[in-house]
Parts: sequence; structure tokens; C-alpha cells
Amino acid sequence: MNVRRLIPTTAVAGAVVLGLTALSACSTSDAADGGNGDKLKVTASFYPMQFLTERIGGEHVAVTSLTKPGVEPHDLELTPRQIGSISESDYVLYLKGIQPAVDDAIKQSGVKNTVDAATLTTLENHGSEVSGHDHGHEGEGEHGHEEEAHEEHSEGDGHNHGEEGGADPHIWLDPVKYAEVAKGVGKSLEKADPDHAADYKKNTDALVAELGELNTAYETGLKNTSTKTFITTHSAFGYLAERYGLTQQGIAGIDPEAEPSPARIQEIHTIAEKEKATTVFFETLASDKTAKTLAKDTGLKTGVLDPLEGITDKSQGADYIEVMESNLAALQKALGAK
Repeated sequence: MNVRRLIPTTAVAGAVVLGLTALSACSTSDAADGGNGDKLKVTASFYPMQFLTERIGGEHVAVTSLTKPGVEPHDLELTPRQIGSISESDYVLYLKGIQPAVDDAIKQSGVKNTVDAATLTTLENHGSEVSGHDHGHEGEGEHGHEEEAHEEHSEGDGHNHGEEGGADPHIWLDPVKYAEVAKGVGKSLEKADPDHAADYKKNTDALVAELGELNTAYETGLKNTSTKTFITTHSAFGYLAERYGLTQQGIAGIDPEAEPSPARIQEIHTIAEKEKATTVFFETLASDKTAKTLAKDTGLKTGVLDPLEGITDKSQGADYIEVMESNLAALQKALGAK
């Protein structure tokens, strides 16, 4: 059954002639039955989860992402074939609250090794149009920034996915939180495939070190800036803003392509003047129409800040690390880094 899905019919016919040994050699789904050196069949919900499993799993995993490059992950609808492929996985990594269709399919899949990345770090509430300034800090104490550093996230930050009382799911945009998730993924892969535990540990350590360097680059690169406020069409950067003492101003909340109200445009204009903000950021997977309109109305520049929900040929980099470095350069320019 799996084999027919993985290789063309002609190849199946040929393999049958060659005998069953050839057939099982073609299948990547025997890993659950003890492996025989075959790869662990991994399903990742969207790019940030795919990047982690590919980097940590290395040569021992075959990763399928449910979200194709260029597709807005929040809007994803799964095909029956994709739902079937989830059930046939040895290991599934997803982030609950980003993609309701994926959450439902995973719940029904019965896969033993299913990991929700949100459980591997602490989610916070960066506010929404409903919840005002409730940032959900339960005395975490790990962030050195005072409340005013992200006081205004609640403006139009309508990412109320999931059932966790409006918790912000965009944890991967904070390299420190993403490294926490990476450690958890490494441990869960070691459990799912103990034969290759040493490699998973080594790959996890290497990735965590790389994310540590990225965090240091952000800390030093954004330490001295003319302004701490940036404006974005997609309010995905709450964790990043909080980590580095910045303020994110979302234009129109949950939908990156929604038209902001005239009142909100006026408000952004006032904030931009007061906070000396220079740039309206849009993202690579959505239209830049809103950003351009707003920039024209307020005399601001436009720029790209990528929420890294997928990599395409338009992305400013080939993978997570490279695009995050491009985001840092864009923020430094917009914030007037000294």
C-alpha cells in the first residue's frame, strides 16, 4: 500500500517481478517495524517544523511537509492523500494553533510519535483586538525586557489561532524559543528512533549552537537603534520584538492582506511620527498592496520582513538561518541601527 504511493506503478510492477526483497527495499515506511536501516518517515506541518526535522534528523529521516512552498500555512486545506500520509508516518511534528486542518487530521491519525512544538517552549499571549494588553506573562522572568518594550503588540495583533486563550503561535521567530523547541525535537527523535540517538543529539547540539549565534547577532545588531518601533502587515513578530526590546505595530491584525481602516491608518501615522518609525513591512507570501497604500498615505518606506512560514524562490535566503539574517538586516535598516 505505502509502496504504491511512493513509487510509480511501472516501478511497482518491476519490483514485483524482482521479488519481495526489492519491494521492501523501496519502501521508506518500514522504519516503524524495526528499521532495517531505512529512514524514519517524518511528516512536518509547515516550513519551521520541516527545517527542524531535516536538520536534526539528517540522513536518518525522510521528511514530507504538508504545506507546499508558497502556500499561506494558515489557509491550508489537506487532501485525502495528505491525511493518509500522516497516518503512515513514523513521526509527526506540528505546531498546534497555526493550522486547524492539520490539528484535526493529526488528532485522528493515531500516530504514536506525534509532537506539538508548542509544548516544547512557553507560549505567551501577545494580545489581540479582544484581549487588550494581556500578554500572559506568568512570572516567567526569562525576558529581560520591561513591559513597555512590547506594550503595543495588542494593536491589531489578531492572531488568535488555537484554543490556548489567544496564545501567539509564532515561536519560531524568536531564535531562543526555537532553540528550546529544537532541543525537544532532538529528544523526541532519540526516543522514536533509538538506533540513531547519538546522531540526533549531535545534530541538535550543532543547530542549537547556530541558533545561539543568530540570537547574539540580533542582540548586538539591535542594541543601539534610533527607534524601537516597526510596523508590519502581519503581526507575527511579537516574540521577536519582546526578545530584543522592540515594539511591533500590526496594521490590520490576523489577515496579512486585509485592508486597514482609515482610523487605523491615521493611528499608524501618528505612532510613526511619535516613535520615528520609518518603514512598513510586508511579507513574501502575501500581497504588498496594503503596505504600499499605507506607506503612500503616511510617507513611510516599505520593506520585507519574512515570517518564515515557507521558503520560495522569492525568499531572501535559502533556509531559516539565512532568511532570519535578512530579517535582521531589514530591521537594522528600518530602526536606524548605529
